[in-house]
Amino acid sequence: MSISAKAGFTVSVLALAGGTLSLPQTASAETGGEPDDTQIVVTAARTILPPNALPLTVEVIDKASLEQQMAISGSVTDAVATLIPSFSPTRQKLSGAGETLRGRSPLYAINGIPQSTPLRDGSRDGFTIDGFFVDRVEVIYGSNALQGIGGTGGIVNQVTVGAPQADGLGGRVLVQGTSGDGFESDGFGGKVAGLLQYKAGRFDATVGAAYDKRGVFYDGKGRRTGINLTQGETQDSRTLSLFGRFGYALSSTGRIDLIASRYELKGDGDYVAVQGNRATGLPTSATPGTPPGKPAANRTESVALSITDTALWGGNFVSQVFFNRSRDTFGGEPTPQATFQDALIAPVGTLFDQSQNRSRKIGGKISYERPVPGFEALTAIVGFDALWDKTEQRLIATNRVWVPPTDFRSFAPFGQLNLKLLGGKLRFAGGVRYEDVRITIDDFTTLATSNRTFVKGGSPRFSDALFNGGVIIEPWPGIRAYASYAEGFTVPDVGRVTRAINKPGIAIDTYLNIRPIVSNNREIGIEVKRGPLDGSVTYFWSTSKEGQLLVQRPDGIFDVQRQRVEIQGLELNLDVQMPIDGLKLSLGYAHLIGRSDTNNDGKVDSDLDGANISPDRLNLAASYVRGPISARVQTQVYFARTFKGLARDPRNDFGGYTLTDASLRYQTAIGGWTLSVQNLFDKQYIDYASDTTRPTDNFFYFAGRGRAFTLGWDYRF
Repeated sequence: MSISAKAGFTVSVLALAGGTLSLPQTASAETGGEPDDTQIVVTAARTILPPNALPLTVEVIDKASLEQQMAISGSVTDAVATLIPSFSPTRQKLSGAGETLRGRSPLYAINGIPQSTPLRDGSRDGFTIDGFFVDRVEVIYGSNALQGIGGTGGIVNQVTVGAPQADGLGGRVLVQGTSGDGFESDGFGGKVAGLLQYKAGRFDATVGAAYDKRGVFYDGKGRRTGINLTQGETQDSRTLSLFGRFGYALSSTGRIDLIASRYELKGDGDYVAVQGNRATGLPTSATPGTPPGKPAANRTESVALSITDTALWGGNFVSQVFFNRSRDTFGGEPTPQATFQDALIAPVGTLFDQSQNRSRKIGGKISYERPVPGFEALTAIVGFDALWDKTEQRLIATNRVWVPPTDFRSFAPFGQLNLKLLGGKLRFAGGVRYEDVRITIDDFTTLATSNRTFVKGGSPRFSDALFNGGVIIEPWPGIRAYASYAEGFTVPDVGRVTRAINKPGIAIDTYLNIRPIVSNNREIGIEVKRGPLDGSVTYFWSTSKEGQLLVQRPDGIFDVQRQRVEIQGLELNLDVQMPIDGLKLSLGYAHLIGRSDTNNDGKVDSDLDGANISPDRLNLAASYVRGPISARVQTQVYFARTFKGLARDPRNDFGGYTLTDASLRYQTAIGGWTLSVQNLFDKQYIDYASDTTRPTDNFFYFAGRGRAFTLGWDYRF
């Protein structure tokens, strides 16, 4: 667990499915607040059991810590990537392609609603809501079946602001300005956001809006960082995020809630890329210009209705129905994309096109948890999840289908048991989730560059029982050890698989490449939470007989290959409250090894590259809170790596780099002022994704952002 990411408390969860977890909230060190008896619900854990009862790890980043990180970097994704050592460094782009947790893709969710689209992963799932409306982020590590498909690397669940507790009107406002250290006119950005909350008796309402205008980024040498027109940018963009929550107390323990959000990020389209030079170390840059087509954009809309009761027949009842849809527009390049060429439409090399992902999800969840009557030491949970997902990818300039419409249906009943012995010093937990999945694709024909191949459609069905189990030993309060086994389940990127078919005679019903991915995760850990110490050591290893790897084609498009994958890693974390009042030092370390079977002989033979696994990392941080002042200095050391094996390309070896950020906050009676600095020492570096992929692409050689300042004021009333 990344101690630097701690939001005052840490919980551990078993890879189970169903329910909610209620925990005493401890005030974040960054706030200077005092612990209270407020209960929070860790929705991603889906159980009411206490944290010491369960043997895997989830980390909670609270509101204060999240706001601090967002003031530095500007997004929830960047905050998570900075604080979690086994999470890949972000690309600082709209796309999160290749960003992994423990070497596998995480599932992004908002209040448990999946934002990821594994049927055709557009990698925009980290940008679906503004962090201003997020109360905390729950990060569950490792393969599991907690939220259904997509969580082989873990779960990043963004929990939105809760209902107001007192009658009357309240709220919050935020004003922010951001600039590079050269204070270039086109590098200025700004954000305004507001939230209103009202409660009258049993009824409550929360509404808000956030608008964010980002300027262009400059690197440590004072050059504009490169523009990725196709995948999209957060720089040179505008974002509008809307949020609403409406609730009614059905009883003293029961509630009904309606939560809705809309998020849209649009690129301004003011710049085009300038080719870099990998041989000389010159990164890709940008110059004013108008790219063809529509700028890259991302739009997501979600609605969820939930009914909960924490004391229904002596147990905890949770139900939810939800709707989510997204539209990811990928930009166009001045040089026509080779993949989109078709001589029947226009001479090869002249046809312009761009693509758009369209996804729609409808789903529901229900669970019930309580101690077994007459045997109170045994807690049982039962539940059922259902999901329908329809996804396609079209070429919007010529209205061609690139990825055919794909329908996904999942039904998943589950059950879980937890047994407490010896007064809680020994616990056993275990359960099963049964996934029943059907994928439906009609007949389709691939693009001309895939030989206009006809593919016969079908509706293959897959099912699997996913087991988990674990043991926890806590001989003394605050000292415990655990071991666990859990299976994760997801589908491969079906869109990448189907659009790349270029050989005749393939039928979807028998096409093995779309079979689900089952990952097996084993984990052992020790935790010590005594006095000024809060530390943990975790070792995990994860395997998939048919994993998913992103492999680049000569034209720069990444396809999916199904290969055996084995990943193991060590995570070390330590928080120490120092004798100096208010001072805390933190350390987090992650070491990951991932290998795949590139020649299909059943044995792994090559290291996972930078598109599939994060680098080893050391996080160091010091935080100080005294009265109205709070401050933090944090450093992330990304260690160099040489990738080995049959598929090794020495040009993709990672050089490593070190980044330092700082934040200072002063609280007054009329709001708080925050000054944050990203990349404090103005380090010039090539980002991890660029350094480890596409070794011949000089348009994909991006430097990271140089020193940038953010000054903000926020006020709560």
